[in-house]
Amino acid sequence: MTTATPTLAGSLVALITPFSDGKVDERAFQALVDWQIKEGTHGLVPCGTTGESPTLSHEEHRRLVELCVEVADRRVPVVAGTGSNSTAEAISLTKHAKAVGADAALVVTPYYNKPTQEGLYQHFKAIHDAADLPIIIYNIPGRSVIDMSVATMARLAALPNIVGVKDATADLARPLRTRVEIGADFIQLSGEDATATGFLAQGGVGCISVTANVAPRLCAEMHNAWNRGDMVEMARIRDLLMPLHHAMFVETSPAPVKYAAHLLGLCRPELRLPLVETTPATQEMVRAALVHTGLLG
Repeated sequence: MTTATPTLAGSLVALITPFSDGKVDERAFQALVDWQIKEGTHGLVPCGTTGESPTLSHEEHRRLVELCVEVADRRVPVVAGTGSNSTAEAISLTKHAKAVGADAALVVTPYYNKPTQEGLYQHFKAIHDAADLPIIIYNIPGRSVIDMSVATMARLAALPNIVGVKDATADLARPLRTRVEIGADFIQLSGEDATATGFLAQGGVGCISVTANVAPRLCAEMHNAWNRGDMVEMARIRDLLMPLHHAMFVETSPAPVKYAAHLLGLCRPELRLPLVETTPATQEMVRAALVHTGLLG
């Protein structure tokens, strides 16, 4: 059986996970999800890297996906982060996402293990064969060390439920090469906020965004402008957001975006070790960027 692919395009938010005194702040998370939808975000991605998935217990991970699906209530697609460097664990999380009503899964290339291209193919094929859910490959060499080749991605795209990629290579030749090799129906989503519009021009259809945690309306409106062909408005928002994109990554994400969310009253700036809260210099940069974009007075 092949599950129908949801419409995945525009601004999808890589959701942060709010914590309070070491525990997941479920109320803050649910409020964030609802606010995102009301602000125009086109899709939700819980339990990815931005959601600090490496430090979530399996119980917390599953609970967050359930909460996200519940609050979304089919208003926008939910793409659950279900990746792991253990194939069996990734299968378990993907099956759970399917069971609770997620629309798709975001599965990262296995980190630390350093599989070969054949190992990558077999890992994703095993998940594909075990869980009947559309899968977005998350290719992020900067965190996982390995880079899935276009050729391997093309092999995987031949499987009916491998439907797209979140490309965090920052290589703007990659989406065009992928489009030519695999075809226009393969969903290509940028994983790099600062190059999102360039990615669109090279064959992409959207971005899984860190910045959208705190600027959901602007991020969504930028994509809306692109889709209706309003390049002047798209460029205006692109330029307005650039200082904020930069500020979100001056320290390891999601520390800066959590501080930004804290300034907006969305959650506490708390992270889990080994990540720590931002330095005063970064805090000032984040605050200045929010003021620049008009998000903070």
